[in-house]
Amino acid sequence: MDGMEFFKLSAGKWRSQRTTHHLAFRRSETGESEIDVATLSADDPQVVEICRLHQVEPSKAAGGALVNWQGTMAWDRSEEENHTGSTVMVIVPDQDNPRQGSLLRERGYAEIVPVAGRYLIDDEDALVLLTEYETMSSEERFCFVNSDVRMRTSTVKRFGGFSTASLCVETRIGSDLDDERRETLVPQQAQDVLAVRQFQSALGW
Repeated sequence: MDGMEFFKLSAGKWRSQRTTHHLAFRRSETGESEIDVATLSADDPQVVEICRLHQVEPSKAAGGALVNWQGTMAWDRSEEENHTGSTVMVIVPDQDNPRQGSLLRERGYAEIVPVAGRYLIDDEDALVLLTEYETMSSEERFCFVNSDVRMRTSTVKRFGGFSTASLCVETRIGSDLDDERRETLVPQQAQDVLAVRQFQSALGW
């Protein structure tokens, strides 16, 4: 699998349930969101625009994804407060290895600015994103339990030492996966992931 193959598997609408751990406050917060993912071809005008924004030759891009999300978190102060956004992400694989390379974004998750990070497909065919911002760094990992269930883990570390860690369990909306199977499958998979990656969980879309 390469980066664009992972994006294509992620295309569609997802319902995400998130738990975020605020390590400095020793408190956790829950939330949920709906996410739309659409793949973009290498010659899509949005892909070309992001490449030019980052001064990368567009012909080097393998394609990208347009992601929209809307959600709420438990600590929101009112019903009108929500977490809504969109971003375009572009895959630029290394010449000698399509399983890793640069990931260009029009906006980051930890900071709302254009950002370029690294991606890699690990030995378990999970997508790992590594991003360095001016004031923080993030590591995100996306993996499929099956075609309709996805796990996301992430950590964000600020240079002052403060950090957050989150876990998302995401199910494809409109899939054939019945509710009873979701209830039995997802918690066990979440426990398995947490046992292996105690300090990582999902953030952003």
